This record gives sequence, C-alpha cells and structure tokens, in this order.
Amino acid sequence: EIQRSRPLTRDVSAGVVRIVPIGGVGEIGKNCMVVEYGDDAIVIDCGITFPDADMFGVDIVIPNFTYLREIRHKLRAFVVTHGHEDHIGALPYALREFDAPIYGSRLTLGLIEVKLEEWGIQAKLNTVKARDTIEIGPFRCEFFHVCHSIPDAMGLAIHTPVGTLVHTGDFKLDHTPVDGIPPDFQTLGRLGGDGVLLLMADSTYADRKGYTPSERVITETLDKVFAEAPGRIIMATFSSLVSRVQQLLDVADTYDRKVALIGRSMERTFKVASELGYLRLPNPDILIRADELDRYPADAVAVICTGSQGEPRSALVRMANRDHRQIEIAPDDTVILSASAIPGNEARVNRTIDRLIGQGASVLYEQLMPVHVSGHASQEELKFMLTTLQPKFFMPVHGERRHLVEHRRLAESVGVDGEHIMMAESGAVIEVSQDDIEIVAQTDASNVFVDGLGVGDVGEVVLRDRRHLSEDGVVVVVVTVDRHTGKCLTEPDIISRGFVYAPESEDLLEAARERVRQTIDEGDHPDPETDYLQNKIRTNLGRHLFQKTRRRPIILPIVTEV
Repeated sequence: EIQRSRPLTRDVSAGVVRIVPIGGVGEIGKNCMVVEYGDDAIVIDCGITFPDADMFGVDIVIPNFTYLREIRHKLRAFVVTHGHEDHIGALPYALREFDAPIYGSRLTLGLIEVKLEEWGIQAKLNTVKARDTIEIGPFRCEFFHVCHSIPDAMGLAIHTPVGTLVHTGDFKLDHTPVDGIPPDFQTLGRLGGDGVLLLMADSTYADRKGYTPSERVITETLDKVFAEAPGRIIMATFSSLVSRVQQLLDVADTYDRKVALIGRSMERTFKVASELGYLRLPNPDILIRADELDRYPADAVAVICTGSQGEPRSALVRMANRDHRQIEIAPDDTVILSASAIPGNEARVNRTIDRLIGQGASVLYEQLMPVHVSGHASQEELKFMLTTLQPKFFMPVHGERRHLVEHRRLAESVGVDGEHIMMAESGAVIEVSQDDIEIVAQTDASNVFVDGLGVGDVGEVVLRDRRHLSEDGVVVVVVTVDRHTGKCLTEPDIISRGFVYAPESEDLLEAARERVRQTIDEGDHPDPETDYLQNKIRTNLGRHLFQKTRRRPIILPIVTEV
C-alpha cells in the first residue's frame, strides 16, 4: 500500500538522507527527484510528461517546484541520467528560477544545450562520462553506464555520509546494444559488494515477464521490410531514439536507398548526435532533403520522421491528414511506427494508423511485427539488478502505481525484506538512515500545466471548464435592459456553440429567448444589479435547457443597461 504522511515541519536531521520525488513516482514521466543531506541538495533529472486526453489545450506538464523553492539555498546541482524529454524537458523552466550547474553525459548535455539556447538561458554544463566520480558538497556521485533507447544513458551511485544510494535511471540489460557498449556489470557488482543502503530502480516494465529484447532485433526486422517493400519506406519514431535512426540508415545503405529526415525535433537531434559522434553516416551521400524525394524512384528512398505518438502537428500525422507540404501517401508506401504508444496516446496513434491505411499504405506497428523494442528492463532484469546490488532498503520509482506494486513483489521474491521496501508516490518526503526508512511529510507535487507561453496559469478549474465546454458547449445570451425599469428593450440574442446546431434548433432557441425575456420582465426590482440579472438568467435558462435537452451547457449572460 502506498504510504502517506503529514506536511513537512522539520529540517533534515543529522545522520539522515532526505529523498523527495516531486515527479516520476506513481506516474509515467515528469521524472524529478531531490536528494538532500544537511544543508546540501542535488536534483536527479527534471523532465516533463505529456498531457492526458482530458487536459484540453495543455501542451506539456512539468513538475511542481514548490519544494525546490523551499530549499533553493541548499540546491547545488542538477544531475541528469539521460537525454529523453521526460528527464530533461523541464530544465528550461527550472533554470529560470534556480541557478545551479548541470551534470550529464556529452549527448545529454548536447540536447540540453540546444534546448537552453532556444530559451535564451545560460547555464553551467559539466560533462561527465561513465565511471567518473564527482564531488558535490557531501555527495560523491559515481556514474555507471546502462543501456537504454538513447546513447549515453547512465545510472548514478550517490555516496553519502549515511550510506550509498543507487538510482538506476531508465535501463535495460542489453547484451548486444547497437552502439556496442553493454551495461557496466563490473561496477554494479562492486557496488553490491561494497554495500548499498538504498536502491531506487526503474519500474516501467515491472509487469512484463522475462527479458526485454535487444535492439538488434530491430535490425533484422528492418532488413526484412527493406527487402520486400515495393515503394517508399517511412519510419516514424522518437527523435531521441538515436540507435533506431542509426539502424535505419545502415539498412537503407545496404539496399541503396536515400534517406530524408523530416520533423524539426528529428533534424535537431540528428544534428547534435552527429556532431558529437553518436550517429554516423554509412556513406556521405545517403542523406537528401525532403524536397528532393521526388527526384528518385519510390523504391530508392526512405524517410525518418516524427509522429509515432500521433502528435497533431507532427510530420506523420500531417501525412495521414493529407496536408503535408512535401509527402503525399501512395498505395505502395510502407509506414513503420517504431515506438510504443505512451499511455493516453493510444486513440491518436490508432487514428493515424487508420488514416494511413485508408490511403492505401501498408502500416507496420508493434502488434504486427517487432518494429520496436522498449528501453526498459523487464522482470528478470529487474531481479538481476536487485540481486546484484543487494540493497538494505528498496524504493521502486519511474512507474505508475501498478508498476511499483509489481516491482515490490519482485523484490520480495528475491529476498528483500518487505519491511525495508518504501512504497511512495510523488510528493512524499522520505528519510533514510542506516537503520530505517520512512515517510515524514508530504509536499506539493501537483501537476503544473504549460499552455502556450503560460506556465501554471491553467489549473484544475480551467481544465474543468474546458472539459465542460467539450461535453455540452456554451450558450451566450446577450440582452439589453432599461436601467430604470429593469425591462427588456430588445429581443434577447442567443448564440450557441457546441450545444445545438442553430438552423435545426430554432424552436428550442426561440423558447430559450422567451424564457430569458420572462426571467427579466418578471423581476420585481425596478433597478436590478447586473450581476443579479446575470445569475438569474444563468439559473433559469440552465434549468430550462436541461429539461428540454438533458444537457448542461456553460451559460454566459451579457446584460447591457441603457
């Protein structure tokens, strides 16, 4: 059961490390965790998550920085495990408030640097590599290589005066990774031998049995697709999935196909990864511009684009909607969705697939053939991590509640004492000593919504109104009254949007106008307040419309006195 506690009332005690996940525990994405000892604190990752389907108009969701504001005088650094958006996407928002250096790998910092340049933010970026150890206040941070779906991913061992904490970051145990660098089993073994006080491990795939397949599986699938595809091949994937891009480039070169990159984030990531040496061109002439595709036969080109999550403005979705400037889907096209749908995006992804199929394309996705493998460890790999590190205390992170609970079961199955497993969610203030781990308080870890340029100005009340508008629409009532008598001077005007189709509902709207007129003319106050009339119209008309339609539109009365 998830543990909860009271508001924070005390400072960090001696001999205690405080851990505060302000995102990423009990949820997918928005990963951000504070580690605090005495008067010093570091933050591990600072990411975003994407809005749910009912978060109308919201672009992204970022962590709530309330706790960071409370301890800003202690904040020494941001330490980043890898370059995915759910780990780095909120850094520009954090760095507008907090002046702290960032530590990460070359590729991770390269992606962060581009992001900060777009925002006009300067920050001190410190490059570290696997097996480096750095001192940040009382923390001795040791980095170790892990495999994930982006190069340069690292886990973190934080040596503190109380004991060693290990944070795996996102990982899987891939013995044949595309970049040829396997997980650092040697360092994991040494850490386990030296003693780990607390392990915090990725739980995203804790409900998946067995092992997560190696990235090498994708190469075999792509080879088969390229050998049989009669026309263009269009692969949509995450822009940060650098190894997948490399695989397509290599297979395309084998089959003498030119490759075009489409999508702003894809082009940006490709540029950074290439400049830093994480992507290589199998031959210097393989890349072409999107506007050059028509110069080559369809069976001599391939496209790598964004849109694997059905994002409305992405390249693949524009192709599916027939409004892409340069690519129109043809019957011989083969489209590969090389990504899993993020929870909440399934409907958009399925809609995109249906529209592509409707235009005659052959669409390949995860359920049909192995065109994607996850970057997260499945159950047997999670057991390996637990048995290798043998932590005294264990805390599952990076997953929804069901993932955390399943990870707890796995830990108990390999001998971790159930009393030593911390089940928490974002916002828990956790203290760990050499003898105990407990939740001592709770901090605000509610979602902060980013809508356009607004950060946090869209809250639950605004979202509730947007949901209401989406369900029942809005009715605007415009009426002019005599300021002396309080009677109608003109026929009330009713404007409906998302409620009923006006030309086919004239009788309903006429009856509504009559109800508004009666509401005003039946008033016994000779000089009523405008607010009073507006509330009366809202109440009476709302009751009338519900009786006639069983709908509750938002009613906006506009009363003008003359």
